[in-house]
Amino acid sequence: MSLQEANQENLEVIINDMAEKLQVVNRSLMDPEDYDLNKYEEIKSLHDIIEMKGSLSVSEIQAFVQELGQYRK
Repeated sequence: MSLQEANQENLEVIINDMAEKLQVVNRSLMDPEDYDLNKYEEIKSLHDIIEMKGSLSVSEIQAFVQELGQYRK
């Protein structure tokens, strides 16, 4: 699946994947409906970084979650 196109379906895939990788317990914070599709490129960039890094430290996880918070509606 190509995630290059900015659409709601791809946004959902990216947000849900990040929720898994960031081990977010409170999934209501990672509801794809709460994220701005206009910020798709920024959110996808974060996803790409998480994919490249593989494992993340606790402080990195917190930083990613905080950064994602900026893209909520």
